[in-house]
Amino acid sequence: MELNTAVLSDFVKLAAVLWQKGYDSVPQVMMDSGLFKTMPIPANTGNTREFSEIDSQEYAKEKDQGDQAQRAQVQQGYTKTMKSKRVALDIGITYEHRTQNKYPEITEQLTGSGRQVSNRIDLDLAHRVSFATATSYVNMDGRTVDITVGDDLQLAYSAHTLKGSSTTYRNILANNPRLSKGALEAIERLVVEETYNQFGEKMTMPFDILFTTDDPNTVNTAREYLQSTSDVEGAHSGIKNVYASKYRHVILPRVATDNVGSPDTDKRYYWGIASSLMTTGKLGIWEAARLKAPADMNAGEEFSTDDWNFGVRGGYGIVIISASWFKMSKGNGDQ
Repeated sequence: MELNTAVLSDFVKLAAVLWQKGYDSVPQVMMDSGLFKTMPIPANTGNTREFSEIDSQEYAKEKDQGDQAQRAQVQQGYTKTMKSKRVALDIGITYEHRTQNKYPEITEQLTGSGRQVSNRIDLDLAHRVSFATATSYVNMDGRTVDITVGDDLQLAYSAHTLKGSSTTYRNILANNPRLSKGALEAIERLVVEETYNQFGEKMTMPFDILFTTDDPNTVNTAREYLQSTSDVEGAHSGIKNVYASKYRHVILPRVATDNVGSPDTDKRYYWGIASSLMTTGKLGIWEAARLKAPADMNAGEEFSTDDWNFGVRGGYGIVIISASWFKMSKGNGDQ
């Protein structure tokens, strides 16, 4: 297509193809990680969603002959409200771009715009882990984001509370060691000894995810433990590696970032384990990422600049209800 002869309708078709190419090129890391469950939110159903946990007793009770069975207790857990927000960016295809046939520049702008909404969702999801030891953070737009779970505490904490029991539990590893065999066994002990339902009863929960940042040393350590055929710390060959295929290793490249998405070395060694089956992390999609194109009226041209304006739009919400399915270490030796 010769851009200097293209009419708006033809150019919009080209823009849609380039935008889709950019959108398809983005790996949906956090959405595919298993840490969050994604759900579409129908239009015209409000801008909030309320989520709650409900637990029943873990064990049945004995029943003697002719006696009435005991009524099972049900305990509603904590509740969190998800709120929708919209994100957007606009780009202008200038008169000079169109009349001077600057195809590479246009291609770069439109394919880049296809990544912007998905990248922002990925960053916001990753920051639930990045700032897991805080109750809030200020995002790149200067807005304070509440990231507490249902008990009004931070996601990773040493004394989470339960609704139907005075028992507390921790899901952040003491002393925050870096990933190693000993540290992995220690965090697995949290699963065994610090995982409860709302009645304070021990729950058995399948943890199938080992997550790390993209720090090369941490990534390589995780791969050694999960992919070696023998014990990587064994003195003799042929000893079985008990961690082989035990977890799915998920690398989260945006966790070690600050609030604007720049590298943050303080978070370099973050790692942990999680249960994709029992996660209470929710991502609600109110408005799927889309390209907004100019209309045919007035040839789609902005009066003062002669630009053809395109935009990207998306709407979503994030919430985490409880913390029992998530165990982590900052890997920095903090007490």
